[in-house]
Amino acid sequence: MKNWESVKLGDLYEVHNGLSKGGKFFGSGYPFLTFSTVFNNYFLPEELTDFVQSTEKERESYSILRGDVFVTRTSETSDELGMSCVALKDYPNATYNGFTKRMRPITDRVLPEYIGYYMRMPSFRGEFQAFSTMTTRASLKNEDLLSLEVKLPEIGEQKKIAGILSAYDALILNNQKQIKLLEEAAQRLYKEWFVDLRFPGHENTEILDGIPAGWRIEEVGKLIGKVPRTTQIMTANYHKSGKIPIIDQSKTFIAGYTDDETALVDLGEPVIVFGDHTRILKYIQFPFAKGADGTQLIVSANKNMPQSLLYCGLVNIDLSNYHYARHFKYLKAESLLVPIIDIAKQFDEYAGDLFKRIQVLRDEISSATEARDRLLPKLMSGEIEL
Repeated sequence: MKNWESVKLGDLYEVHNGLSKGGKFFGSGYPFLTFSTVFNNYFLPEELTDFVQSTEKERESYSILRGDVFVTRTSETSDELGMSCVALKDYPNATYNGFTKRMRPITDRVLPEYIGYYMRMPSFRGEFQAFSTMTTRASLKNEDLLSLEVKLPEIGEQKKIAGILSAYDALILNNQKQIKLLEEAAQRLYKEWFVDLRFPGHENTEILDGIPAGWRIEEVGKLIGKVPRTTQIMTANYHKSGKIPIIDQSKTFIAGYTDDETALVDLGEPVIVFGDHTRILKYIQFPFAKGADGTQLIVSANKNMPQSLLYCGLVNIDLSNYHYARHFKYLKAESLLVPIIDIAKQFDEYAGDLFKRIQVLRDEISSATEARDRLLPKLMSGEIEL
């Protein structure tokens, strides 16, 4: 660690709190950085997909510029405190949430890409726990945050370190883009066959009352079967590593891990996960544990409705009008078009292949993430010299 300097965050940044508004202001307006986005990402995504109705003054006061570091200031547990996320570009008209703090650079001594990785090191994050105050939630004070020290090599070495780590993130991002394209391909296939009714052999199929001969419409609730009960893992018991991945209703595909074998869901076939509150759908192709309250598991009980087809059909159901509610009962009341067995098998063959390719990409993401996280502390400690 030759020529590495220990510097307090207070000598590099100034801190500002975020924007707090009532629920009625969210869902439309200008780009908004949520707590969840900060918590789940080392760096801000290319686009912010959440929105808030903010004023011109608020957009000026709570702006997001390249180099800004966002830190979660409150959490249910102290080990989730101080999760950081760094902006690598300016985000015009965007604002950030009141449950995070913004650290804005007051010097050019630190590279945004470098600090983004540094502040995610387990050893550095462990320092937040010493400062957290626990009442009903953990919280972080400005003076404690700014008193933390980081190790800074000269800018050239910061660039080298960030370059090595960002290569893994580039692979992860590329795979995520491919997953999105494959998901879209499966949905296009569903729309072509089951909405536009341009399925194989449609030219020679009689249409009766808008439905191909031999097909029928069924309520979702009558198409799905029962899933054996297993232990449900509460959020407080999620771990960063473990034998069994935890799937819940959050946006994050894998929410955590557990070693509790009584929680294992292994049906020998894909399982659809539905968020009772969030309406998020996931197609799970590996053994897992069921996460916190509101996570519903769905399997087909109809041979004419294989899992891949059921999943694509459920994705096409719009439940947005119900707003904040338990949505599973509404989902079960919706209806889907059930084809004849030959069409069902053909769709499953095509779509099933797409979903298998998606799983391969997810596995590569997992491997790249693990490799990056193993390398991170070695580079940041100077154990690996460049």
